[in-house]
Amino acid sequence: MCGIVGYVGGDLEVSKKKTVLNKQMDIIKHRGPSGSGEYIDDQVALGFRRLSIIDLTKGDQPIYNEDHSKLIFFNGEIYNYQTVRKELVEMGHTFQTDSDTETILHGFEQWGKDVLKKIRGMFVFVVYDLEKQTLFGARDFFGIKPMYYTILDDGTFMFSSEIKTFMAHPDFHPELNKDSLKSFLMNQYNDLHETFFKGVYRFPEGHYFTYEAGDLKIEKYWDVEFNPSNLSFEEEVKKIDESVTESIKLHNVADVPVGSFLSEGVDSSYVTSVLKPKEVFSVGFDNEVYDEVTAAKELANSLDLNFNETRVSGDDVFEAFDKIQYYLDEPDGNPSCVPLWFLTKFAREKVTVALSGEGADELFAGYVNYGMHSHNGAIKSVTSGLTHLPTGLKNGLASVIKKMPHFPGQVHMYTNLASPNKFYTGQSVIYDLHDPSIFQSDEVNQYLTADYRNDATIQDNYQADFKKVSKLDNVKQMQYIDFHHFMLNDILQKADKMSMAHSLELRVPFLDPKVAETAAQVPTKYLMNKNDTKYAFRKAAGKHLPQAWADRPKLGFPVPIKQWLRDDKYYQKVKDLFSEGFVSEFFDQDKIIALLDDNKAGRVDGRRKIWTIFTFLTWYKVYFINVEDYLKLG
Repeated sequence: MCGIVGYVGGDLEVSKKKTVLNKQMDIIKHRGPSGSGEYIDDQVALGFRRLSIIDLTKGDQPIYNEDHSKLIFFNGEIYNYQTVRKELVEMGHTFQTDSDTETILHGFEQWGKDVLKKIRGMFVFVVYDLEKQTLFGARDFFGIKPMYYTILDDGTFMFSSEIKTFMAHPDFHPELNKDSLKSFLMNQYNDLHETFFKGVYRFPEGHYFTYEAGDLKIEKYWDVEFNPSNLSFEEEVKKIDESVTESIKLHNVADVPVGSFLSEGVDSSYVTSVLKPKEVFSVGFDNEVYDEVTAAKELANSLDLNFNETRVSGDDVFEAFDKIQYYLDEPDGNPSCVPLWFLTKFAREKVTVALSGEGADELFAGYVNYGMHSHNGAIKSVTSGLTHLPTGLKNGLASVIKKMPHFPGQVHMYTNLASPNKFYTGQSVIYDLHDPSIFQSDEVNQYLTADYRNDATIQDNYQADFKKVSKLDNVKQMQYIDFHHFMLNDILQKADKMSMAHSLELRVPFLDPKVAETAAQVPTKYLMNKNDTKYAFRKAAGKHLPQAWADRPKLGFPVPIKQWLRDDKYYQKVKDLFSEGFVSEFFDQDKIIALLDDNKAGRVDGRRKIWTIFTFLTWYKVYFINVEDYLKLG
C-alpha cells in the first residue's frame, strides 16, 4: 500500500523535475512512511511512497522486468498474486522479489491489458516502457484506490493518488470548479467526473489508460453485470457464503499484523467472524444514543477476540475537522468521515492492515431506500400487489401518490411504483416527499450566489447510467447507481483517505470481482423482500454469526451532529465560520445563518444542510486560503 504521483511531457528540466517530484512525494508521505522511490528521464517523472505490507525487504519501487525495458509503480494489493506468479514462472518469467507488484509487471509483459482479467485486488498502477516511452495504467474494478489526473496548459499529463500533490507543480494553478458546489450540497459529496478543482478529474473505476506521444486514451475493462440465476434460495445463500469466505481469507495475506473493524452491523460482523483476527476495533461517541460499541464488544467477546474501543467527543471532532477535510482532497459532508478518522487513527496503534465491510450494501441490496420505507405489513402488502400493474399504470399512480398530502406509507408506495430514474437520489435519502432533509435543486439555488446557481438536479448525473440498466428491475437499477456514484465517490473515497491519512491499509473483501459476480446473479426477490434488506446475504452471514447479529438493521456510522448543532459551543463555532467575509462569495450569509438559528431553536431539522455547508467552507479555507500550512503535514 502506498501512493503514486507522476507526470509526463512539459518543459521542466530533469533537475527541476526531481525537485518538484520530491515535494510531491513528501506531501503524500502519510500514504507511505516506509520509504520512497522515483524514476526520472527527459520524458517522465514518476514517484512513489511505500507502506510495507508484503515482501518488507525487497518490495521497493520502481520494479523492473528482466531486461530493464519496463518498470512499474503500484499502489494497492493483489490478493491472488501467488497463483498468478506461479503461472508466470511456469511460462519462463524470472522474479527478483516476492512482491505482488512484480507479478503485475510480468503479467503485463505476458498478457498486455489482459493482465487485468487475471488479478484480484485493489490497485492503481502505471507501467512505463523505457524504449517506447509509453505509459499504461489502470484503476481497480471498483475504484477502491484513488487516482486523479489533469492536463496542464503546456500539455503536461499529471496523475496522482491525491490531488494535493498537484499543488507542488509550478505550472498547476488551483481554481475552484464552480459547478461542483451545487452538486456537493445536493449529494453531500461531489458526484461530477470533474473534481472541485477545475480541470482535475477522477480516473474512472474499472478502466485502463494508454499514453503515447501526448495522446491519452481511456478504455473500460470491467463493470458489474447483473444476470439473475435460476438457483434456489438455499443454493444462492451457499454461493454467497463460499465467495465471501474465500475473499476474506485472501484478504488476510500480509507480512504485518491484520485486524478488523467491528460495529454492531452485519457487514463488519460477517468479516470479523470469518477472519477471526487477534485485534478488532470499534469507535463510539461520548453520547449513549450513538453507540455501537457495546454490541460490538459482545460479539468480539463471544469470538474470543481482543476488543479495542475508542471514544470521541464533540471537542475532538471540531478540533480535527479541518485536517479531515484536508486529507479527503475534496469536501465530504458524510458525517461518517468523522468516526472513521478516529477509528483508523486508533487502529494504527496496533495493526498496519484492517478489514472492513464496505460494498455489501451496494452488491446485496442493503439500503432501505431500495424500497423498504415501511415495516407496516398492510402497507407492504398493498404496495406489493400494485407493483404487478402495467408500467404505465404504476407510473401514473406514483405521480398521483406523490402529489397527495402526507400519509403513512407514502414514500414506500411511491418509491416502489415510480421508475427509479424519476425519483432516485442515491443515498441522499428522502423520507418525506414534502420536506426532504437534503437540499433540492430549487432550494439550494436560493442559498447560493448567482455564479454558483444552475438548473442541475441530483438525478441528472445518474441518467446515463440508468440508460445502461433500464431493462433491469427497479432494485437492480438503484444498486447500479449507488455502485457507480455513492459507493465510488463517497464511501470508497473516505475509506481510502481516512485510513491512509494514518498510514493504515484498509481492505474491503466484499469488493472482490468474484464476490461481485456472485452477487450479480442473486435474484432481487432473495435480497429485498418483505423479510428484510439483503436477505440472502444475512442468511449467509448467519452461518457464522448468532442470528441476532445477522438480522441487525442497517445503521451506518451514527454521528450526533443534531446534538452538536444545538449545543451552544459548537453552534457558535459553525456560526463564526458562516459569518466570515469569504463566505459571501458563495452563499447568502443571512439565509445560512437563519437556517442555523432555526435548527438550533428546533423550528426545523436542518442538520444535513448545515453540515454540508460547514464542510464545504472548512474545506475551502484549507485549500484556497491556508493551503501552504496544511501541505506541510505530509
